[in-house]
Amino acid sequence: MSSAQQNLSETLRERMFELGRAAREAAAVLARASSATKRHVLEAAAREVRAARTEVLAANAEDVAAAKAAGLSSAMVDRLALDDKRLEATAAGLETVARLDDPVGQVIAEWERPNGLKISRVRVPLGVIGIIYESRPNVTADAAALCLKSGNAAILRGGSESARSSAAIHACLCRALVQHGLPETSVQMVPTQDREAVGILLRDMASYVDVIVPRGGKGLVARVQQDARVPVMSHLEGICHTYVHAAADLAMARRIAVNAKMRRTGICGATEAILIDRACAATHLKPIVADLIAAGCEVRGDGQTRSSDTRVRAAADSDWGKEFLDAIVAIRVVDGLDDALAHIRRYGSAHTDAIITNDAAAAERFLNELDSAIVLHNASTQFADGGEFGMGAEIGIATGKIHARGPVGAAELTSYKYVVRGTGQIRP
Repeated sequence: MSSAQQNLSETLRERMFELGRAAREAAAVLARASSATKRHVLEAAAREVRAARTEVLAANAEDVAAAKAAGLSSAMVDRLALDDKRLEATAAGLETVARLDDPVGQVIAEWERPNGLKISRVRVPLGVIGIIYESRPNVTADAAALCLKSGNAAILRGGSESARSSAAIHACLCRALVQHGLPETSVQMVPTQDREAVGILLRDMASYVDVIVPRGGKGLVARVQQDARVPVMSHLEGICHTYVHAAADLAMARRIAVNAKMRRTGICGATEAILIDRACAATHLKPIVADLIAAGCEVRGDGQTRSSDTRVRAAADSDWGKEFLDAIVAIRVVDGLDDALAHIRRYGSAHTDAIITNDAAAAERFLNELDSAIVLHNASTQFADGGEFGMGAEIGIATGKIHARGPVGAAELTSYKYVVRGTGQIRP
């Protein structure tokens, strides 16, 4: 490395450390902030987003144009794009989080020991959370809202594709913080798209950052898990399945299959593979395939699926267990519930999986035996979303088993401590 390059690297490192120091100081203030103050900040942020509609959408239009010029996939462009409806949903999400119960200080459990000691397990903020995400600018608002609600400072690093949009939304958040007397540094954006900044955040800032949350594709998550020197709360790909059981109502199965795949194809809760029980394939397979194709979906299938419709393409081995994030779905005929469970365990990512059936016993087996973060009965996998769970928003769907699992909302961004109250007890 040349001396000039080394100087640039040291300068970037110091800039990142400045963010870390400021975040640590802000976290101490946020941990003491009242529920009312946090609520007022988030309500003000929603108003600021609405007031800045023209600026935010203009910034987003520039991001979208640049993304298309760079040849990004249609799914990535869809994730990136904002319109009036999506921007209003972003503002509404801030208000929903504002109305949630404050998790900080909640007593999770309490008990009294025979010696009279009273022990409570109480929620506390994690501290400083680093969040690395890709092309969705709304994550800037969602992540900030959840961190603020849970008393945490946030260091955000959005993808280069959404840099202008994220900056415009971040400015709204900063104005709201200042209006209500909280540090503007409570929510900070990494001020550069230099990839080395991410490396510094992951490797060198353990004294400032308590946890890293990556939200993005497999490559991003893998890099974070490999390089991070602080705890990581992450999710794998959304390789979601919908299993149409032998006792599935046909009309329901058709509605759910199309919605689960096609409502939004670029989100992690989109169904990527549909399994049809052989016992109902004669009645269910052909109409489900036809509905999907009519909705603009490319269907890739096994032999029986191809026989049901000449428009179905042959599925390659790599199509099972693939996150298409596009209007493409793989369909396979399976030999009953056990075969469906075996397929999902082999090819799924433990994210979200659904069964469509009127057989209550089969549904309970699926829900109890499948070890995915989210399992559904007679509902679309597109409900894999913190907002739909009543959390207001989410940072992601965690597929690990440590600390948090499923939608990561405000409560999942807390830890706990034990508060012990005595009356003079000493230990013999």
